[in-house]
Amino acid sequence: MKVQSTKAKKSPYRIQVLDRALAILDVLGSQRNESSLAELSATVELHKSTTHRLMIVLERHRLVAKNSETGRYRLGLKLFELGSKAIASKDLLQHSLPHLHGLVEETGETVHLCILDEGEMLYVQKIEPQRSVRMASSIGRRAPAHSTAVGKAILAELPDHEVDAMILQHELKSSTPNTITSAEKLKAELRATRTRGYSIDDEENEEGVRCVGAAVRDHSSRPVAAISVSGPSFRITKENVPQIAQPLVRAALALSQDLGSPLTRHKHSDGRRRAEDKRRVAR
Repeated sequence: MKVQSTKAKKSPYRIQVLDRALAILDVLGSQRNESSLAELSATVELHKSTTHRLMIVLERHRLVAKNSETGRYRLGLKLFELGSKAIASKDLLQHSLPHLHGLVEETGETVHLCILDEGEMLYVQKIEPQRSVRMASSIGRRAPAHSTAVGKAILAELPDHEVDAMILQHELKSSTPNTITSAEKLKAELRATRTRGYSIDDEENEEGVRCVGAAVRDHSSRPVAAISVSGPSFRITKENVPQIAQPLVRAALALSQDLGSPLTRHKHSDGRRRAEDKRRVAR
């Protein structure tokens, strides 16, 4: 099968090396079997040495995988991961809006939906109330996981080795005087989050702003996102955090169920169940 040469494709925006790399991925995606370097070179009409250089880069980023025994290539698992994230994000956004709007009505505060991306929190949705004092956050913004309610909500549900890797990669940098910068203290806070069923950003990411967060799970019960209620600390006080957390946890649970999560119990009971399981194992 011959693929139309990228040189023949007309587009106002062209980056040759990307065109060539994407052409290779298209070829591999159209093949049932693995392809040799020579076959790929012939199909995309590139010199073998040029194709080889492109394959090295694609393999490094796990976009292609090389059979160590035959030297032939196939699509890499990174593409599956990216595709799964794209599908999950689409479903997440579609299902989330009614729950986010309802949460804004119940709390009268700004509501965010965020996902964990490369160790940072990415804001993918924001719903604001009709109030004079609003949040300065925006869709597409990134924030540290360790200093945000949404980040801690997700980290609390991840295995210890994944949390350790995040700490090692991004460190625990200070955003305000309240930011947790000790791994030991962060892990203690994550344990507290699991116990109470929601996370708290006590002016840790931005002075004067307090947030409450809860994780959202998918069909495999893995945390794929988090919802937060955020507002100025004079409105979201330490005393009324538990009251704000109640509708937040309900919304996160309802969205999780929409995404196919088998979790049907409140996080508090789920936390107790896991503790009981550990005690049984210890016996």
